[in-house]
Amino acid sequence: MASGRAHDRATLIAGAPIGMAAAVLWGADAGFIAAAGCLIGGLWLSPDLDTHSNALRRWGPLRGLWWPYRRLIPHRSLWSHGPLIGTALRLLWLLSWWVVLSLLIGWPTNAGLPPLVSWLKQQPQQAIALAIGLEASAWLHLILDGDPWPVEWSPRRLGQRRRR
Repeated sequence: MASGRAHDRATLIAGAPIGMAAAVLWGADAGFIAAAGCLIGGLWLSPDLDTHSNALRRWGPLRGLWWPYRRLIPHRSLWSHGPLIGTALRLLWLLSWWVVLSLLIGWPTNAGLPPLVSWLKQQPQQAIALAIGLEASAWLHLILDGDPWPVEWSPRRLGQRRRR
């Protein structure tokens, strides 16, 4: 498994080519969004938010938002490190906090969601670029860990379970 610094370095390096690929496909705006998604995904929404990690420390005083997530999600599980599932779960986790905050402040619970849905409909290429950037950073993380599958899917672990 790579260190936190190695993950950060790889994320910083990968942001540019991912952004350039998206720019070639969908234009400069999508390229910027894909690169930003990769950086945000790798530096702030890392699969390692379920541990004491650099990504968790970057949240500063808001890192407490991730405390229940860390207690509920086992490290390197399908839920934290699963392709697509891990990224989606972390985004849903943030969305759930947005709903809680909206309820506490008295905003409608969908505050901000209609403009987001409108943007997704009007700018599908940028939305896809953002999703690709976020997910690419998660895959990069998994590959650097040396086993791109969550513990539950690892052939080595499956073999160990069968022998027991």
